[in-house]
Amino acid sequence: MRRSSTLLLSLAVVGGLTGTLPATASAQGRQDIPQSHPLWANAQAKVADTAPAAKLSFRVYLNQRDNAGAEALAQAVSDPDSKTYRQYLSPDQVRDRFAASDATVNAVKSWLTGNGFSIGEVPSNRAYVEATGTAGQTQQAFDVKLAKYKVKGQTLRAADKNLSVPANLANDVLGVVGVDQATNLFKPDHATGSGTPSDVAPGPGFRNARPCSAYYGEKIDTTDPAYNGKQLPYAPCGYTPAQLRSAYGVDKVGADGKGTTIAIVDAFASPTIYADASTYAKKNDPQHPLKQSQFKQHVFPANPVLEPPDQCDAAGWYGEETLDVEAAHGLAPGADILYVGGESCEDNALDVALNYVIAGHKADIVSNSYGDTGEDIPADEVKVFNQISLQAVLEGIGVYFSSGDNGDEVARLGTPSPDFSASAPWITAVGGTSIAIGKDGKRIFETGWETSKSSLAGGVYGPANYTSGSGGGTSRLFEQPFYQKGVVPDALSTKNQTGHKKGRVVPDISAIGDPNTGFLVGQTQTFPDGAYYDQYRIGGTSLASPVFAGIMAVADSFDHFHHGFINPVIYKLTSRTAAISDVKHVDAAVERVDYANSVDASGGLLTSVRTLDYQGLTIHTTPGYDDVTGLGTPNGLLFLLLV
Repeated sequence: MRRSSTLLLSLAVVGGLTGTLPATASAQGRQDIPQSHPLWANAQAKVADTAPAAKLSFRVYLNQRDNAGAEALAQAVSDPDSKTYRQYLSPDQVRDRFAASDATVNAVKSWLTGNGFSIGEVPSNRAYVEATGTAGQTQQAFDVKLAKYKVKGQTLRAADKNLSVPANLANDVLGVVGVDQATNLFKPDHATGSGTPSDVAPGPGFRNARPCSAYYGEKIDTTDPAYNGKQLPYAPCGYTPAQLRSAYGVDKVGADGKGTTIAIVDAFASPTIYADASTYAKKNDPQHPLKQSQFKQHVFPANPVLEPPDQCDAAGWYGEETLDVEAAHGLAPGADILYVGGESCEDNALDVALNYVIAGHKADIVSNSYGDTGEDIPADEVKVFNQISLQAVLEGIGVYFSSGDNGDEVARLGTPSPDFSASAPWITAVGGTSIAIGKDGKRIFETGWETSKSSLAGGVYGPANYTSGSGGGTSRLFEQPFYQKGVVPDALSTKNQTGHKKGRVVPDISAIGDPNTGFLVGQTQTFPDGAYYDQYRIGGTSLASPVFAGIMAVADSFDHFHHGFINPVIYKLTSRTAAISDVKHVDAAVERVDYANSVDASGGLLTSVRTLDYQGLTIHTTPGYDDVTGLGTPNGLLFLLLV
């Protein structure tokens, strides 16, 4: 059994959480939860004290028993060279073998009720105990002071120091999530290419201007000045499901994902999701309607006692849900879709939504399209997330996360970093590409998604500036996992590390992401003349994740088994077969026309060149594994046969 008196994330098999500190006694009979105090919660950033009567809700996550044994078993069931490969456990088996005991749950409940908290849900896998109370009760229970701090444009609640718990419970507590609001910094990873999340409905409407192309190269701009001596093709209007199925070679394999359930986890729930997604399928993929029997959703109701979430951008999350559902169904039209919406945009709510899927094995595949900017997040959240994702591996559930839409994050952070949760070791991080699909539905080329923009003004193109791109880089949190050894170049795995250490590198694999060669989606939006359904092009690794999840659902039905955690398999495949197409740098660009007011030509048009696979970053698309596209992209039938 893991000794959580130090509350470390050991990850003995796949590598550890680097830089963690030992627990310290904060007062007689108490013990600190290491790194449970966000670094941004400092005196300089403090805005005000939290009112003692303010209501809040949090979850005390519990250590599982025999963590080292769980990790060893997770590797064994996912490694094709293991004798117990794919011998997954049921949720009941995981609970009986590894979950916290009833006695542990009751002890934590007793402590919380003794401090005046009301107790909420305890999930079937006994992962956490939920509690609701006041800020004053929380301060007393965890021996801290709560205040509001200014961070990244938001005002968020946090404690002034590490949380602490009674020493007799320290071995049982994995972490506490929700006392601070650090996970409000999580955002959906989608991109319209305009750079403004408010473009995503059901907020203000957004349309793509004409001219644009039905397929790559259909229309060439011959009216505007040449760019670097070339007349460029207009950007695609947005690829359809049939075009993507053809490009990735899953359109003629006799399998469509039937028998597999894809869960999609986001915040909130769009009130028009089924109407929009079914209308979209009828308009763009009429041979593959989204049947009511294929779609279900489970939405956690907002907690009425809590403060309203800050800067959650619900409209952006509605757009995220729409993209995820339509892309997953588009690639795997026979699969069932389960949408699970968190009660808020905070990651403690998203963790609960993810745990709901895993604890009850509600799906075989989970696609998640959100993440933090970098890895500067509370250690509690990291430990909690890894324990949930570890259970998914044990049960044979594949969990996919978008790798992010801001490259190496240097522009926002000043230093290179991948994004969490994509950098976690027990999930598959999906990066993004720019893809050219021809008239025949075949790939003309596919290159790394790192895009720059050169605006046309007065007949002259301005300088190229980076806009968005596939998230990637080397983790400072996680050591190199077993499946990356011998495949990821040392030059990448040793970045951001000291001494001879090697870190987890992101992404693992990739699919379409660039909004300038993006996917057509349909959604109810609010336009100047009213709210109604319309269509627009969108991208991001939010697109790449459900697209790859859809491909894996097709692989499930094609191979007649559920693949579970795919990383050990794909890292072995890349060295032996052509099942994964290596993504290499291609010099290419598209001409893009946008409405200045986002909806029509009345406000004028904006013309720009979008250069694909821009080279001005610290991550680059190269032959072999790279930190923009990972191993590459799935190579059609060969991928389905060998994965």
